[in-house]
Amino acid sequence: MKIRLLVVLFAGLLSLPAFAQQYDTFIRNGKIVDGSGNPWFYGDVGIIGDRIAFIGHAAADVKAKRTVDATGLIVAPGFIDMLGQSETNLLIDKRAVSKLTQGITTEITGEGESVAPFVKADLVEQKDFLEHFHLTIDWESLDQYFNRLAKQGSAINLGTYVGAGQVRKKVLGQVNRAPTPDELKDMEEFVGDAMLDGAIGISTALIYAPSNYAQTDELIALAKIASKYGGIYATHMRNEGDEEMQALDEAFRISREANIPVEIFHLKVSGKQNWGKMQQVVSKIEDARANGIDVTADQYPYTASATSLGALIPPKYHEGGSEALVARLKDPKTKEAIRQELEGGKGYENMWRGVGGPEGVMLISTIVPELKQYEGRTVADVARMQNKQPFDAICDLLVQSKDGIGAAYFSMQENDVRLAMQQPWVSVGTDYGEVAPDGLLGESKSHPRAYGSFARILGKYVREEHVLRLEDAIRKFTSLPAQRVRLDHRGLLREDYFADITIFNPTKVLDVATFESPNRPSVGIEYVFVNGTLALEHEKVTGQYGGRPLRGPAYQARGIAPEGLAPRGSVRGFVSDTDGWPLPRTRIVLTDASGKEIASATSGREGKYEIPLEQPCENCALSATRMGFAPQKRALTYNGSNHLWFGFALERAH
Repeated sequence: MKIRLLVVLFAGLLSLPAFAQQYDTFIRNGKIVDGSGNPWFYGDVGIIGDRIAFIGHAAADVKAKRTVDATGLIVAPGFIDMLGQSETNLLIDKRAVSKLTQGITTEITGEGESVAPFVKADLVEQKDFLEHFHLTIDWESLDQYFNRLAKQGSAINLGTYVGAGQVRKKVLGQVNRAPTPDELKDMEEFVGDAMLDGAIGISTALIYAPSNYAQTDELIALAKIASKYGGIYATHMRNEGDEEMQALDEAFRISREANIPVEIFHLKVSGKQNWGKMQQVVSKIEDARANGIDVTADQYPYTASATSLGALIPPKYHEGGSEALVARLKDPKTKEAIRQELEGGKGYENMWRGVGGPEGVMLISTIVPELKQYEGRTVADVARMQNKQPFDAICDLLVQSKDGIGAAYFSMQENDVRLAMQQPWVSVGTDYGEVAPDGLLGESKSHPRAYGSFARILGKYVREEHVLRLEDAIRKFTSLPAQRVRLDHRGLLREDYFADITIFNPTKVLDVATFESPNRPSVGIEYVFVNGTLALEHEKVTGQYGGRPLRGPAYQARGIAPEGLAPRGSVRGFVSDTDGWPLPRTRIVLTDASGKEIASATSGREGKYEIPLEQPCENCALSATRMGFAPQKRALTYNGSNHLWFGFALERAH
């Protein structure tokens, strides 16, 4: 009896800290949709610091600095925007109004071109943009960009791909040719460096110059580097219209030959002549998955896309950049050749044909004051206002804006959008940078998807039209994308997960942005927490910034960084000459006790190398060799799980 009493007393003592725990925020009485796809349940959620510390039914006397009454509301993981375009917007306006008001806590960006490695020629290409928004570029690498973002602060989390088009620009510029073997090696090194800096994979945007100039073999070579570092391949395919099946085949080939998962950006069937073909697209992707291709996709829930007005012009005329394009448009002979290609050209995605002409293209944004009057007008409207032929109006607009006008393209069918949405492997992306109704980013119109994508699905497609179950929609917003891009401890409501939480009213949530009046935040999102920080309260941003850079699985400082996957064992380090200058292309070889080679690596542009190694290695050796330098060799014993760091300072051979 005494023993039983002691056990009961001891158990009671152990439980006391749980009842005495004070939470920073306690969310009570919500319907919890945890992101897994499982049915909702009533419960409470407690937050301490940046983590979820409790999920369940709590006692009435639980103490918290802030209590949120979620009666009648849905409590879900923060929404993840799988393609957001906010990498520079967040440096202009860190509030992320259009994201938070639709429940987004994390954005993935970097479509074909990326924020790093920075290309100095872009300072000329983007001069008007940078000056207008008072933005200074002070980074070269992705690590430097992330450090700036972290120092400034952000309302949302941000992760990014490294763009294949970006490294192509970095090495080749805007030329339309294949890289030499040495140039391809440079491109591979830039991809490797970006992956070590925290890129989540490599991306392409193959309808645009200069990405369009890359052949499949070039993309496979770069994707192999991303695969080596645990990344994925994400693609705006080479064609989303007449030749979409061939474009899918190319994506599958890259996935197969590079041994890398593939994500299809903004899945669609584009062009009126192709409406109704989504079933064929879905079937082709299902067949690929059945045959071992790890392919998923994302979409936005609208029938109009958005990109630059200049995207109407075939990619070959963009060679050399915007100045070269403008010069070609001023040349009567070249202009006539472009006109003929628009009217019947093939071999590229002809969006002019796909939208059915000038009524199907709407101008939505420009920083040129004289052209502001045309925002929200179709090309047909502008042509009538200017008393010109539509093609001439397009060319003049591009010349006057230096290819600086955004446009919406009404090229999709509602039934195709719905069918894609119902697929379990399709997540959601706005494909638009964060904007706000006020401030510098509110000067122009936008596509309504910028403000409304996630709320539109919850209001229109879940509540009103029953296209999706609520739990399935939330899974698409949360755990599916988190799993896809390997975001550690995000995408689910679980204890010890980061406290990215969105709370919304299921009877009220809706998008209210339209093409005519796009700069209108969604309604019904009541609270948003980002890493435990209250970023949105009663549909209004709070001005508190809990967002962080989210780095990919190969991030070289993973062992001391708070984000991401647990570190994988490796031997890594830095190679320099005796003066401290980095030595790229140094061969690092790991051999076992018998002298047999186990693994090898080549140092990158900054002298860094890494050899992933998950097996113990006793009495092994690590050697560094480079032409023109004396080799070095180090003995090592390795346990197979922790990181070992070895630096080499090579002497020049005499």
